[in-house]
Amino acid sequence: MKIDSKNLHEMSNALRADGLRAVVAAKSGHVGIVLGAADIVTLIYTVLLNPARDRFVLSAGHGSAMLYAVLKLSGYNISDIKSFRQIGGLPGHPEFGIDGVAATTGPLGQGIANAVGMAIAAKHNKTGGRVYCLCSDGDLMEGVAQEAIGFAGRYNLDNLVLLWDNNGLSIDGVAQTDKNVSMRMRAAGWTVRMADGTDMNELYDAISSPTNGPLFVRCDTTLGQGASVSGTARAHGFAISESEIINLIKHLDSKIGRDLWRKFARGHKKSEKIKYANVPKVFLPQKTVAVSTREMSGEYLAAVMKQGADVVIGSADLGQSTNMRVAGVREITADNFSGRYINYGVREHAMAAIMNGMAYSGVRAAGSTFLVFSDYMRGAMRLSAISGLPVVYVLTHDSIAVGQDGPTHQPIEQLAGLRLIPNMNVFRPCNMPEVIWSWQTALGETNRPSCIVLSRQAIAPVGNAVFGEIKYGGYVVYRSGRTRAKMTIIATGSEVPLSVDVARILGGAIQVVSMPSVAHFRAMDARYKDKILAGTVVAIEAASTAPWFEFADIVVGIDEFGLSGPSELVYRACGFDANKIANAIRTKMKHV
Repeated sequence: MKIDSKNLHEMSNALRADGLRAVVAAKSGHVGIVLGAADIVTLIYTVLLNPARDRFVLSAGHGSAMLYAVLKLSGYNISDIKSFRQIGGLPGHPEFGIDGVAATTGPLGQGIANAVGMAIAAKHNKTGGRVYCLCSDGDLMEGVAQEAIGFAGRYNLDNLVLLWDNNGLSIDGVAQTDKNVSMRMRAAGWTVRMADGTDMNELYDAISSPTNGPLFVRCDTTLGQGASVSGTARAHGFAISESEIINLIKHLDSKIGRDLWRKFARGHKKSEKIKYANVPKVFLPQKTVAVSTREMSGEYLAAVMKQGADVVIGSADLGQSTNMRVAGVREITADNFSGRYINYGVREHAMAAIMNGMAYSGVRAAGSTFLVFSDYMRGAMRLSAISGLPVVYVLTHDSIAVGQDGPTHQPIEQLAGLRLIPNMNVFRPCNMPEVIWSWQTALGETNRPSCIVLSRQAIAPVGNAVFGEIKYGGYVVYRSGRTRAKMTIIATGSEVPLSVDVARILGGAIQVVSMPSVAHFRAMDARYKDKILAGTVVAIEAASTAPWFEFADIVVGIDEFGLSGPSELVYRACGFDANKIANAIRTKMKHV
C-alpha cells in the first residue's frame, strides 16, 4: 500500500504544534518526544489503528501532550489541551478513564507489559485486535519491560507491535540501553525491523507486514527534532525557551494539516465503562481441623472455576505452592489461548503489569506469588489501584512461619505497605468463611484491586463467622464474660487462634476480634468501632507493629527480620507463644 506521505507529514506537524501548545500552556512537560515521534503516532492513528478493535499504549508516558493532542485531533472527547497538567485538567502522564487513553502509564516499562496483557486478552477473547505500543529508550532499560518482552516472545504474540522511539538519549545523556537492542529482541523471539521514524512509507512497511510472533520496530528519530537543542539530552524536557516553542508552533502549524485532521476525525462515542463478568458464588463448610488458608483458597478457587468462572488465573512459577494451579483448568499456551491459567515464569513484576493489561481489556485476572515477593510487583500494583482495576493478587507464605527458608522469604513490612496503598483491598483471612468472603469480594469488584494474603502453615479452626459480620472488616470471634469486655485483642489470619489462646490465659472479660480487612473496618461508623474495640485494645500480628497503633493501645508484632529454622520454633523464638504474649500484655498493661 502506498502512503500519502506528504499529507501525513502535514498532519503530524499539526500534531506537533498542538502538543507544543499544551506544554507552553502548562509551562511544563516534555517537548522532545512530541517533536521526535509525532510521525509514528500520526501513522498509527490515521492509517493502522482500528479504534473499535485495536489498542494504542503510550508506554513512554512522558509523551502525554502528544497523546492528548492526537486524541483531540482524532475526534475523542478530550478536555481543552490548554488544561494540560492543571488540577481538574489533563494529567501530566496518561491516565485510564480519559477518553481514548488505553492505560495509565508514566513509570517506564509498565506500558510495555500492559500491552502484552492486552494482546493476551485479545487472543483469549478472540477479538482479532492488534496492540500497538510506543516505548522509549528508558522503557527498554526497565526490568518489568524485559520480563514482559521475554514472556511475549514465548507466547508468540503476533498481534503485538512494539515501536521503539530510538533517539539514543535519556535525561542524563546517552541512553544506557543494551549494546545491541535488536539482537536482544531477536533472542527473545521477536521479529525485528528497522525504519526511519520520519519516513511514513518505511514505517508502514515495517509495521504492516505480517509476522509469526511479536513485532519490534526500531524507529530511528531525533529527540526535539527542529529545535535548537535537537539531538541533545536538553531536548527531553522543557529546556527550550517559551519563545522558541512559540516560533516552532507557528512554523509547524498549517491550514492543510488541520483541514486533513478535520476530515479524518471520527465521531467517537465516549469510551464505555469496562464490563467485567459476574463470577458465580460458591459456599463451602467451615473446617473442623487445622488447614492452611492457602489450601482453603485453592479449594474455593477450584469450586468457582468448576462453575465456569470467567477468570484468568496464574502464578509466577509458584502455582502449586500458592494453590492456584487447580485441577481441571487448562493452561493458556502459544498455540491455544482459550485456557484460563497462565504460567508467567519467575516474572512477578511482569505478571502484575500483564494482569493490568488484561483488566484494561475487561478480563478478570488473578495471579499469585509469595507475600515477600509483592515487593517486586509494587509498581504495577500501585497502578492497579490508581486505575481502579479489579486485579486479584494472591499472596501466600505470609509470615515468619515460612520457617526454614529464612529471613529473605519471611515478610515483615509487606502487609503494612500494602495496606497503605489507597484504593486497594488487603484481606488476611483466618478461616474458610473469611477466605470465601475475601474471594467473593475481590471477584465482585469493578474498580479496586485486591490482595488475598494467606498462610503456609495450618491454622486451627476458630469462630463461627457469618458473612453479615465478616463484611464489616472486623468482628468478635471469641468472648468471655457477660459484661462489656475490659480488653479487646485484634488479630488477623494465623494469629487469630493464637489470640484466642492468649485471651483464655489472661481470663476475665475479654474478647478477640478477627480483622480480615483493616480498610473495611476503618470505613465503619464510630458506633460500630466503639462496640468492637471495647476496653484496652491489643493488636497481635506477625508483622510490623506501627500501623496497628491506629486502633490499639498495645501491639505485639515483629519489627526485625526473622530466623531460619522449623516454622513452629521460629514463631516461638520471635515471641509468638501464647504464654509469652500473655505475660508481655500483663507487663505493658502497667504502663497503659
